[in-house]
Amino acid sequence: MTVFTIGHSNHSFETLVGLLQERGIRIVVDVRSAPYSRYSPHFTREPLEAALRERDLRYAYAGKYLGGRPADSSCYKSGALPLGDADYLREVDYPAIMTRDWFIRGMDRLLELATEETTAVMCSEENPAHCHRHHLIARYLMTRHPEMSVHHIRGTGLLLEAAAIPALIEKPLVIQGSLF
Repeated sequence: MTVFTIGHSNHSFETLVGLLQERGIRIVVDVRSAPYSRYSPHFTREPLEAALRERDLRYAYAGKYLGGRPADSSCYKSGALPLGDADYLREVDYPAIMTRDWFIRGMDRLLELATEETTAVMCSEENPAHCHRHHLIARYLMTRHPEMSVHHIRGTGLLLEAAAIPALIEKPLVIQGSLF
């Protein structure tokens, strides 16, 4: 089984749909903590869901469980919610999130959807190396489900195997004393 990821960036809706259709994706799982876009309003949750439905694509919102900006302050390295324009990739404690029941439930549901039809996890950041969908979701899948393939769809249509991102292999991930 393969799970894809994609970042909508500032693409047009047509470009996003084209990238999804090119890979045969039928389900889009939105993992944005705040599913709204000031710069690309067509990617705001409600209009996006309706537009995808018109294209016969299923939409599921999972930002509450799989989002990159959790509301729980214990999910941050500092123990406090970041203020302002924080660098969430550096602030969030991804290994801690991977142990949370709510995250695991979200991942279980993602896997259920992925067994039904070809599924893509969607966030806003185009570059997966700069997005939690790689550092949290893809890493979890690759380590807990090594039989799976995780591929990132770039804005150009290029397909990047998640394991090829150097940030992933810099150091092993340790969760609760065991190698993850």
